Amino acid sequence: MPDEGLRRKDVSGQTPLHVAAWHGNVEVAEILVRRDYNLLYVHTQDGLFPIHFAARNHRKSKDAFLYFFRLTKDDEYGQPNPYECSPIGVSILVNLIGSKFYDLALKLVKKYPDLGRHNGLCSNMSALDTIVRFDCPIINKHNLSFWQSFIYYCVSKGSTSAVLGKSIVNKMVMHQEAVKLLKCLCDQLKTLNEKQVLSLTLGAMFRATSSDICNVILNIVEAYPLMAYSTNSMGQNILHAAVENRSENVFNLVCGTRVLRSLLSDSEDRNKNSVLHLAGKLAPPHKLNLVSGAALQMQRELQWFKEVQKIAPSYCLSFRNVDDKTPNMIFTEEHKGLKEGGEKWMKDTATSCTIAAVLIVTVVFAAAITVPGGNNGGNGLPIFSNHTAFTVFAISNAATLYTSTTSLLVFLSILTSRYAEQDFLYALPKRLIIGLFTLFLSIIFMMIAYSATVYLVVGHNRRGVLIIVAALACLPVTSFVLLQFPLLVALVSSTYGRGIFDHRGFPQLLV
Repeated sequence: MPDEGLRRKDVSGQTPLHVAAWHGNVEVAEILVRRDYNLLYVHTQDGLFPIHFAARNHRKSKDAFLYFFRLTKDDEYGQPNPYECSPIGVSILVNLIGSKFYDLALKLVKKYPDLGRHNGLCSNMSALDTIVRFDCPIINKHNLSFWQSFIYYCVSKGSTSAVLGKSIVNKMVMHQEAVKLLKCLCDQLKTLNEKQVLSLTLGAMFRATSSDICNVILNIVEAYPLMAYSTNSMGQNILHAAVENRSENVFNLVCGTRVLRSLLSDSEDRNKNSVLHLAGKLAPPHKLNLVSGAALQMQRELQWFKEVQKIAPSYCLSFRNVDDKTPNMIFTEEHKGLKEGGEKWMKDTATSCTIAAVLIVTVVFAAAITVPGGNNGGNGLPIFSNHTAFTVFAISNAATLYTSTTSLLVFLSILTSRYAEQDFLYALPKRLIIGLFTLFLSIIFMMIAYSATVYLVVGHNRRGVLIIVAALACLPVTSFVLLQFPLLVALVSSTYGRGIFDHRGFPQLLV
């Protein structure tokens, strides 16, 4: 192909070098650049250079971008500058972030700081906005388990090893790179005026609030504290957005700062919705699905409403929005379907457990009358009354009867409950906890009683029989633990646990 053919463009203005960069094909790119070095500075109709395509190449290859970054200069004589502080130059940074090349993006920002202070071509997005939009890997450390926290500590100290070679490590490493880039971009806000800061950060602030990425909010507010009081097009502040989207980490940050909490909770949006009106709305589906079961979802929604009510001014409870509705009216309307689903879930669970409790009561009552081995014809006492195993049988059988009867009565009370909204907060979960716990105890005691009976009748003085029976008796107990115990733990944690509200506050605004 003649040299002039290498510059031939398609309908969008792409040359063969653009295509090679788009596919991350360094081998082809090297051949093309050797033939015509100036191909690096030929741009498309949208003003995009090959390095733009390398920044978001299909292979997700960092080497492809580094190749173009090494060759494409900002001061090549007679050639345009791809890194010029304009939407064209910013788009390189935006493309790198979209490809999750956070380390390369940080390298680019440090070399060309102005790129982080402007918006790019794609939907007028800034680098900060791009971090939040494209599957942000920034992790809320407060949500990590013990094991994840340990890995996070190892990654932060640079002590990762082959032992920790899991996918979570890759995520943590990517998190560290994204946080470094975030801090660098936020530090640059300190040199800008209010209008410039709003242009760069407003979208990122509210997207981060909706996604509950509190690290983004923290870094922006640390660099420019006035952004904590900013509002979106609906007139909502970050507290409004956090409550509406059930973003507990951002909510805790705001509520832990006394002055900020007072100012933000006392404002209304354009529809005259207070923060309590927004708490009355149904949570987004992805937040509801974090809790299993409609009843627990209803409980979580009530917990949010009660928590917001604590920080909202007293008049908010009776305040009406543009639709002439109070927060309680909105909560009842929005949660009607969830309440019905919670009632059905509770009744179905109680009905299933009631059947099990009735069967256990019937069996153990009959066993209490028909004792193992029968009775002595002379005095009417059980034949095995002097054996230790018989004492174990008698105690465990009685315990089974009492616990299963209690469980039965509790589940019946659930079936006959009034199912008011407030009942889902404590009354109904508490009854279900008691019912499941006593049913669990009755199963354990029933297995002990059965094992003692078998030992008395067929396995007396045979340790092997006792071991086999005891091992088999563990099967139903284990089955219950695996199948129902997680529900019991979730109920206890949701009703009596620490909860999701832990007001921490902004470190730089703790007043």
